[in-house]
Amino acid sequence: MTNEDPLRTGAPPRIGDLLRSAAAQATPLVRDIADASLGAPTPCAEYDVRALLNHLLGVVVHFQALAAKRPADLSTTTDWLADADWRDRFEAETGKLVEAWSAPGAEEGTTGGMALPARTVGSMVLLDLTVHAWDLARATGRSFTPDPGVVDGLVEEVERMAPMARKTGVFGEAVDLPGDATVFERLLATTGRDPRAWEA
Repeated sequence: MTNEDPLRTGAPPRIGDLLRSAAAQATPLVRDIADASLGAPTPCAEYDVRALLNHLLGVVVHFQALAAKRPADLSTTTDWLADADWRDRFEAETGKLVEAWSAPGAEEGTTGGMALPARTVGSMVLLDLTVHAWDLARATGRSFTPDPGVVDGLVEEVERMAPMARKTGVFGEAVDLPGDATVFERLLATTGRDPRAWEA
């Protein structure tokens, strides 16, 4: 049967399905970002809105190649927003990302420069799409609540990758939160963000 609920079968949700849900929330949020907001600060201290959008678009493009087990140079920087149609480009490239990670075999084997498990690499781009959507929402004065299934699909992977991510500077130090924090707030805190400091 091809339409079995993965929760019923005990199988983890497919990365492609989780990305589809994350993309469905990120795409309209990005489309509604006004040009006047591009210079606003974000919860990523090193990025304003424009720089974060350029980073996220680059991730979305490069991780399509990684899904297909092709090399990707993540060190390159491109000013994607130099194109007036960058909002359409983001939607189109995010759709391609979902397709790439939904393809048969995308989650199998290893991929990326560090030869990581493909599912871990898929979780990385899922995390970026989810957390940076929150960053952009907060930077532009909006609220953002991701699909709980996406958050649940990220929790274990984020905890697993956190020590190395902190060592390489991808994550900041974990932030302490009160006991009433949500699962997503705790996920953000693991990446070094303080969700209570950026409440909408």
